[in-house]
Amino acid sequence: MAAMVWTQVVEARPFAAERVVCFPHAGGSPYFFRSWGKGLGAYEVQAICYPGRAERFSEDCAEQLVPMAREIAAEMLASGDERPTAFFGHSMGAIVAYEVVRALEEAGSGVGHLFASGARAPHLMAGDPVAAAAWDEASIARTLVELGGTEPELLNNRAFVELVMPYIGADFRLLAAYEGQPRPPLDCPVTAIVGASDPRVTTAQSGAWRESTRGPFGALTVPGEHFYLAEEPPFALIEETLRASRG
Repeated sequence: MAAMVWTQVVEARPFAAERVVCFPHAGGSPYFFRSWGKGLGAYEVQAICYPGRAERFSEDCAEQLVPMAREIAAEMLASGDERPTAFFGHSMGAIVAYEVVRALEEAGSGVGHLFASGARAPHLMAGDPVAAAAWDEASIARTLVELGGTEPELLNNRAFVELVMPYIGADFRLLAAYEGQPRPPLDCPVTAIVGASDPRVTTAQSGAWRESTRGPFGALTVPGEHFYLAEEPPFALIEETLRASRG
């Protein structure tokens, strides 16, 4: 088996019949999903590690989202892991996961289900280089506070500002530059999830993921804001959805 650079195992279950691969939000890392291995006990839970953070801190952050997604897909294809797989992507991670699914399907592979959490549908992403370049430290800080999930006092912590803010900013710029081109829909089922009080993603924008697949689609609104899953991880929702899809 090829060495895994992008994919990290949250909790090893090599004999699990299925796996769930998690894609973090902008500025996120596999650590965000550290409790998911126990929460999804019937599955092997893996998480994607983007460059520039965690074990990949010394690497340069990605500058383009689609090439990054294609690298992730290539690693998955080379891994030889043929277990039924579901992707769970949150915020930026939903867009990355979508592009990985697209690359896998183009290669004749694919996944069993895509959970797109806290994200506008890909075709609603405008791809604005000017907006991407406008993300400075002040605007990033304001957005982090607005979205929740980051304690405001951290923004006055020198270590956080020097070590973490650079890759958060890189991810914000990466996502702002992404342009969702009109393309044929995916084959895999998609479930879109959004917090009822999400300040950045409306239920309509989340529900527009319907256009991203020719397979079964579900749209769910759950209690909470953008980081609803930090308070109430959607373990039961994921398990019930995957169980139902198996018939």
